[in-house]
Amino acid sequence: MDEKELFEQNPWWKGKEYIEEDYDIIKWNEKKYRWIPNIVEQITLEPFAFHTIIGPRQAGKTTVAKLLIKKLLSTNNPKEIFYFNCDDLADYKELESVINSYLFFKDNNSIKKSIIILDEITSPKEWYRAIKFLIDKGKLRNDILIVTGSSSLSVKKEVELFPGRRGKGRDYILYPLSFRSFLKVIDPILESKLVKIINIEELEKLAVNAMSFEKELHKHLKDYMDYGGFPLSVANLHENKEEAKRTYLNWVKNAILKNDRSESIARQIIKSLIESLQSDVSWESISKKIEVKSPKTVSAYIDFMKSIFVVNILYNLDIGSRSIKFGRNKKIHFRDPLLVDIFEDWCLIKSNNKESAIAESLVIEHLIRMFVDKVFFWRNGTEVDAVVYEKGKLYGFEVKFGEDYEAEFPNNFKKSFIITRKDYSRNPRKIPLAVFLSLFDV
Repeated sequence: MDEKELFEQNPWWKGKEYIEEDYDIIKWNEKKYRWIPNIVEQITLEPFAFHTIIGPRQAGKTTVAKLLIKKLLSTNNPKEIFYFNCDDLADYKELESVINSYLFFKDNNSIKKSIIILDEITSPKEWYRAIKFLIDKGKLRNDILIVTGSSSLSVKKEVELFPGRRGKGRDYILYPLSFRSFLKVIDPILESKLVKIINIEELEKLAVNAMSFEKELHKHLKDYMDYGGFPLSVANLHENKEEAKRTYLNWVKNAILKNDRSESIARQIIKSLIESLQSDVSWESISKKIEVKSPKTVSAYIDFMKSIFVVNILYNLDIGSRSIKFGRNKKIHFRDPLLVDIFEDWCLIKSNNKESAIAESLVIEHLIRMFVDKVFFWRNGTEVDAVVYEKGKLYGFEVKFGEDYEAEFPNNFKKSFIITRKDYSRNPRKIPLAVFLSLFDV
């Protein structure tokens, strides 16, 4: 490795004002809509800590790293802060060489504590071997190590090789903007007037207060459902979003190839999912529509798409026994509205009831972010789109975005809610989608 690369990637070593010459900071400053993700304020910086930040490509992980550096430069010696993008590193040996080069630089400058940020850590093969070796040798005992990655599956699997070695480290997920985060960027005054939900029992009370702003919220929801929450798309709000669509499609294609998957098979499976929006599916039913007649292949590809933050997989919950029925049909939801647009174009297909499908997916996405591993669906003759199983209680959510609708809930639920386009009532509990989403600061 050419050690000049260390200095090129860390221009602030010349002086903290040089952060303004960093390309990612320049791009951030040029955006019409820009924001500082919550992780910049939330991440703890007490050694020793080994933190992970995961999220989709182009979701802003590098921007988070650079904004964190900019914040740290106000109080820290610039040479205490080391950043390196690992995309071009071949393996753990090259990674170890990079880190050792910085540690040598650190010692020469009599630095006792440092913040080491390694971007796109999963690019070098067996990256964890270098990190594990350095931790076990005590070379990072006074430091904060932050790594970013684009695949939750690979990062989580490899971080599990560090039992008892992460100190005060935590895992952080950088999602595309939720509707509430979108409001913070587009209409911060309106967002500041809204209370955020802490637990599900508050939903009715907070929805009543938020109804005062339903008209304004609904207007912003139209934009959010059209552009989604990916940074490049939000930055170009009300403009042509084709660049954003190309960028994120390339991210998906590159992830497929880097993980030794077939782009053709992935495309066929995604086409089948678009055809089945809002319907429950089985791996067998999808396999019958593609050239590889293997349910195991379908399962592997959809698990992979979940790991790169493309889809949510919702399992059937038996609300009587309160057990998950993994073998039954599942419901697959795309995690951001822009992805539906992207995949329609890629697969040369138009989805039925697209607006309604996106509305349902947004409800699922916001619930999953708040209630991790506690969101399911129920189907037994009739269906409930989302079931939250929280603290021994069941809460039901049915999304009805059309004009005419009915919703029936079994008696098993403590509370049930109908999420509508604009209708509101207390009995039955109806909440407009824009109001509902605005309460979730996730």
